[in-house]
Amino acid sequence: MVAAQRAKVPFELREYRHDPGGQAYGVEAADALGLDAASVFKTLVAERDDGKLVVALVPVSCTLDLKALAAAVGAKRVAMAEPAAAERATGYVVGGISPLGQKKRLPMVVDDSVLALDTVWVSAGRRGLELGLAPRNLLRLCDAAPAPIAR
Repeated sequence: MVAAQRAKVPFELREYRHDPGGQAYGVEAADALGLDAASVFKTLVAERDDGKLVVALVPVSCTLDLKALAAAVGAKRVAMAEPAAAERATGYVVGGISPLGQKKRLPMVVDDSVLALDTVWVSAGRRGLELGLAPRNLLRLCDAAPAPIAR
């Protein structure tokens, strides 16, 4: 939120009651807020074969294609990062990792399906809080590249 406010980017916040024993975080957000799952993006942290971390955003209705992400970031391979490493690098807890305002600015790739949306929803930095903004603003604020990384 703070990153969007500082950049004077219009956004919308929506809050819902997070159920710790419920479904996957992103799917829970889409269902609880009545949003199309194709417009709600989950923030995932992956580790390149050289040990560097990268961030990937894909719709909660999809899974991350690790081979496509590796190609997008110029790595031979990527694997999902350990949750503790993701939390240390971003400053957020798993399930509430926002692509905005991360502790360390990591390279970021957003699935190119975002380009067809009017509004994309991402975590606002904690479980139970989603932020909606124009895809072009998300890409600009995160210095992210769009690429086909979802399947």
